[in-house]
Amino acid sequence: MVSGVSTLPRKEFGCVGATAFGDFLRFYRLRASLTQEELAERTGVSVRAISDMERGRARGPQRRTVELLAGGLTLTDDEAVEFAGLAQAGRRSAPPDDKPEPPETPLAGTACALPPVLTELTGRQQEQRTLDGFALEAESSARSRTTVIHGPPGAGKTALAVDAGHRLAGRFAGGCLFVDLHGMDDEPMSPHCAMQRLVRGLGVDERKIPADPDDRLALYRSLLQHRSVLLVLDNAANEAQVRPLLATGPGSMVVVTSRNTLVGLDARHRVTLELLDVDGAVELLGVIVGVRRVEAEPQAARRVAASCGGVPLALLIAGNRLASRTQWTIAHLAGQLADERRRLSVLTAGDLQVRAAFEISYHQLHPAAAGMFRRLALVPGDDTSVELAAVVSGLPVDQAELALEELADASLVGLGDTPDRYTRHDLLRVFARERLELDESAEDVRAASARMRDWLLSVATKAALCFDHDRLEATTAVDGPDPVYDRDSANRWLSRELSSWHGALRAAAECGEHRKVLELAQALHWYSDLRGTGSLWREVFTAGAAAARELGDVRAEAEQLNYVCWALYSLCGKPREALAAHHLAVAAATQVGDPLLEAWALYYRSAIERRLTSPQEGVQVARRSVELFERAGYSIGHYLALSLLGSILHSAGEFDEAVAVHRRSVAHYRATAAAPGNDELLSMVLTRLAESLTACGDVAAALDLLDEAEGLFGKHGVSAGVARVRHLRGCALIKAGRLTEARDHLLAALRDARFSETRVDTMVLLAELSDECGETAQAREHRVRALAECGRYDTPAIRRTAGRLAGELGLVVPESA
Repeated sequence: MVSGVSTLPRKEFGCVGATAFGDFLRFYRLRASLTQEELAERTGVSVRAISDMERGRARGPQRRTVELLAGGLTLTDDEAVEFAGLAQAGRRSAPPDDKPEPPETPLAGTACALPPVLTELTGRQQEQRTLDGFALEAESSARSRTTVIHGPPGAGKTALAVDAGHRLAGRFAGGCLFVDLHGMDDEPMSPHCAMQRLVRGLGVDERKIPADPDDRLALYRSLLQHRSVLLVLDNAANEAQVRPLLATGPGSMVVVTSRNTLVGLDARHRVTLELLDVDGAVELLGVIVGVRRVEAEPQAARRVAASCGGVPLALLIAGNRLASRTQWTIAHLAGQLADERRRLSVLTAGDLQVRAAFEISYHQLHPAAAGMFRRLALVPGDDTSVELAAVVSGLPVDQAELALEELADASLVGLGDTPDRYTRHDLLRVFARERLELDESAEDVRAASARMRDWLLSVATKAALCFDHDRLEATTAVDGPDPVYDRDSANRWLSRELSSWHGALRAAAECGEHRKVLELAQALHWYSDLRGTGSLWREVFTAGAAAARELGDVRAEAEQLNYVCWALYSLCGKPREALAAHHLAVAAATQVGDPLLEAWALYYRSAIERRLTSPQEGVQVARRSVELFERAGYSIGHYLALSLLGSILHSAGEFDEAVAVHRRSVAHYRATAAAPGNDELLSMVLTRLAESLTACGDVAAALDLLDEAEGLFGKHGVSAGVARVRHLRGCALIKAGRLTEARDHLLAALRDARFSETRVDTMVLLAELSDECGETAQAREHRVRALAECGRYDTPAIRRTAGRLAGELGLVVPESA
């Protein structure tokens, strides 16, 4: 007895009964204590096939199936030989009226043989694993499974499908059949022509294939009815071309590739083939030209990969050019590709052309979609909304959306992270610009650019004014679709369309549209307080100051220079440059004679003094700022200046006074929190009070205030504010001795830290926590990162921190540093 099962008697192969193989299969399975499902999972053979074999319905399985079963059942060598002999005998003894077993593989040399794999598939491991899973599902299914692989031109859809065919064919008893449907040709292959090729691939003599389409379809279906095959239908034009070819039997898998998404096809699975990231693109380049050559010029290889936009076809062409020109450096090719006007011409190697691949899809578009594709080349950002696309194309919004959907179905634009956004990749944008110059007049292009620029600037100005505490009732007329209707929609629009409105601002400055530039820069002042980067606001407010100067508006110039000053010291870590901007702002403010401008200038000066000279000097300047705001009766400035004074007092070690000053500011904003936007200012002053309370030892109160502030920041989607809260919470938890929790919050703070000193402080604290936990290597890593971060900022405090870090790391720092 073995596992409770009687031993089966040995049999001579010539005397095997009709179910002998099935009897032995069942015996060995029970001996191994396996269910049919477990054996199927172990071997990759479907549950249905195992069941049919055990019941004698499948009397002589193919050699590959027997090998898989023998391995899964862990048969001895003698048992495996006998097992294979039983299967062979079963095939010989099948009665004439049995349905014929499908051939193990398609007939060699037929029209349906798989093409060879010419280049190693690179960067598609995830897609390969996905297709493997689909194949396993198909094997155990009572019906065939269809998978559509779609993606932009040149993405490598055929290469992935052919790779799948070669890797997975052995899992299907009938092997793999392949047919190129020529979907992008002027005359794609008809379904009946494709069917004729497939029937020939299944071993039917050409002379026996019916001429009548219905009879041919019936023959095709009968041939596949009981066969398990992998059918690869490459380069499909549309759903109608594919549907008649899906008549495969149970346990089969159909893989369809197409540039079109084929949304009307009843497909079990879909694989969207994205473009390669830079690392994957460099890896593919190395496969083609040689790893050593790529490793010798890593930066140049990355520039080539970036210029190719992650398109495998472009990388293949670039690699072939390098491989055939051994005297070239990779840097030489990178220089050629850097010129967008030449890029598509450079990406040509023999009959391989990126431009030609794009043109095929472009010429199949309807006129409105083709026009939309061209005009999207004018959009500054990497993606677009339906409204922006409507403006630049000149189409109504509903028609613009239809055109975008056609482009998405043709894989000429991608789908964004929300339903109303569409993305583009660089090479298609370069091609679209070429078509724009070829197919449209310069006058029409200029008009479309101006229309788009005006719309972006007007919407951005209206959206930014939703955050302006001084002009909450102000409105800006928008000529065209208006996506801004409240503060939340304004916040979303400014964030999502950042690259577009930023590009429009640059273009307006170049065109001398000074009034529009200044209006947007002025509107963005309050929005910038809690959002955006230092480099962005430095550029925006510098452009605003230049525009004001051109317009002769000295007061506006002083305002904008104050904002430049703020961006430089607060976000960019450049207090010396901020001081230079401050002097210009003071000169302009003096010329105007406005006390509010003087108060703001002192406000910003106090923060510079804290960084460049001493906190005590900053305190003196901040007190004068508070007095001037109070004298002018400007409450917003007065309580913000109080909050900044409290922060500088904290830096000076005057914690008790800092807490008292902060409480006055917090009380004001609590009382006025119902006013639009004031809860954001409340969240900011709460964090400052919490920091000072922590320093005074009142950790519990500080943590409560930080919870409240985080809720307010989160409500308005201010990620930098949330990061600041997490940094301060980490500091408070350290003071409370809760080190594990502190480390978690500090690590979370690093991702979105906005202020110049915060990232350095956070990494220094993490290093010290790692020391406490005995994690020497982790502590060193945090110190190295903090030291590198110090190089971005120019303040005495940061230089002292850098010196201390260098000493802790055992590094020698030049005295000049």
